Amino acid sequence: MSKKKVQEGSLGDQLNTDVLSKLRSKKTELKRQEEIRQEEERKRRLEEKKRQEANKSFEELLNESDLNWKTFKE
Repeated sequence: MSKKKVQEGSLGDQLNTDVLSKLRSKKTELKRQEEIRQEEERKRRLEEKKRQEANKSFEELLNESDLNWKTFKE
């Protein structure tokens, strides 16, 4: 039973503080890399949307217009 009491505790208690600090820094670095990746993906989608908007034909722009062309005929 005394062995069981020694082994109880959290993983942080059992790990060396150096190893624990390395794991925490790696976690922070991975989180930062994920944020950077998400930001780059957002920018890429925005650029793609702008490019598609710039390449629309007159017909597509006319179909998306909310103007009522009948009012101009009167």
